[in-house]
Amino acid sequence: MPAITFIHSGGNTDHIEASDGESAMQAATRHGLDGILAECGGNAMCATCHVYVDDGWLARLPAMADDEDALLDGAAAERTANSRLSCQIKITPELDGLVLRLPERQV
Repeated sequence: MPAITFIHSGGNTDHIEASDGESAMQAATRHGLDGILAECGGNAMCATCHVYVDDGWLARLPAMADDEDALLDGAAAERTANSRLSCQIKITPELDGLVLRLPERQV
């Protein structure tokens, strides 16, 4: 199972295992991770699963769709060049070791 490291804004880390094909958001909520609200359940409608992708991983992700891009403009925390919605990051074996940073707030 691929592993994901979530780094909280305070510096604490959570290492979780994800199933192939599930989203990073689904893996986080399945493990009860604080910091991912996922109010819309992963339907790309709310931006409460906003994460910052570690720079070393950003180029390995598929391109961002227009709806994700628009939602990130309304995220509660600052949007940066490495902002993504974790519901749109589908986990594959190639993403084993993915590092995602959590913003200070989701709402």
